[in-house]
Amino acid sequence: MATLSEILTIAPATKVIIATGNETREHALRAVALGAYDFYQKPIDIDVLRLIVCRAGQMFELEAENRRLIDAAAMSPVDGIIAGSPEMLQVLRNIEKIAPTDVAVLLLGESGTGKELLARAIHKMSARASAPFVPINCAAIPETLLESELFGHEKGAFTGALKQNIGRIESADRGTLFLDEIGDVPLTMQVKLLRFLQYQVVERIGGRKPVQVDVRIVCATNQDLDRMMAEGRFREDLFYRLNEVTVRVPPLRERLGDAVLLGSFFLRRFASEYGRQIRGFSANALAAIQAHQWPGNVRELENRIKRAVVMSDGPLASPADLGLSSKEDEPRLLGIRAARARAEREVLQLALAQAGSNLSKAAKLLGISRPTLYDLMQQHQIGLDA
Repeated sequence: MATLSEILTIAPATKVIIATGNETREHALRAVALGAYDFYQKPIDIDVLRLIVCRAGQMFELEAENRRLIDAAAMSPVDGIIAGSPEMLQVLRNIEKIAPTDVAVLLLGESGTGKELLARAIHKMSARASAPFVPINCAAIPETLLESELFGHEKGAFTGALKQNIGRIESADRGTLFLDEIGDVPLTMQVKLLRFLQYQVVERIGGRKPVQVDVRIVCATNQDLDRMMAEGRFREDLFYRLNEVTVRVPPLRERLGDAVLLGSFFLRRFASEYGRQIRGFSANALAAIQAHQWPGNVRELENRIKRAVVMSDGPLASPADLGLSSKEDEPRLLGIRAARARAEREVLQLALAQAGSNLSKAAKLLGISRPTLYDLMQQHQIGLDA
């Protein structure tokens, strides 16, 4: 056990296989918890051992490629956003095209998918980057206060208005106003927003002098605006003003491979932040991350990784550390064939995404021939649009 720990301290990516005559299950569990790749009980069958070593080598190569792709994902089209899946990379390419223009953008997606991060990226990549980015969560402000927050008020405009207040719209002059949860804006306020969008003019509550502003609008919602319009809860004319360009942000469960990419990023970040020695995920933890549906999306993933970094007692996070269930507990029941197939499929998808679906480039990234890549794609039922 001491030798195992020393090896993994010196070279954390090493695949260590322990062969022993000790039949104690606790030793096997402890070895895997400390980071052993596998635990093989004597007497040794050389063919079985050869197979275990061969699989360990293949897993090492896959993980090394995965790490390289993770590093490459840091150079995604949009600075500060990590993605490797074709679905999210397409979103980022669209953001790249949209950002330099002044069109109003509507971001649609579930809660926790990173819509505000994308809104900030749009602002940062635009000609307005040096001006303010002003976010406002329309669902978090009571209806009675929303008008004052958006448009501001003059001193004495109502009880409690002891001084003049500049609204969020005016504060965003020459910059970007991000209206989060736009679907929660009441109908009476939608009319006033529409007037502002038509003329880029605001009037503070209690004021008589219109104030001309120059503001770019980016909105986001997790609600079905089409259904809300059909039910009369959202104005069509406002929708078409806000909807010059729509970007649909996919949920994490539809971003193939991104849960592991983001999980690895968050683990490194929190391990450094909290001074913990945790260096990665166990095979079961990786399988649990890939199998989980992530109803809370990236926000849920970030919180679970933070929990794992804090709670883990070993060098590798387990499903229990993540608060996820796992059917596999035994070191000999890790399902290495299924795990290898999942890892292989994920690396193929990431390589194709990085190569822009160029087979020759993807094969070069993976260090294999183009025919081999094509055979693997057929084997895993991966198309160029996967």
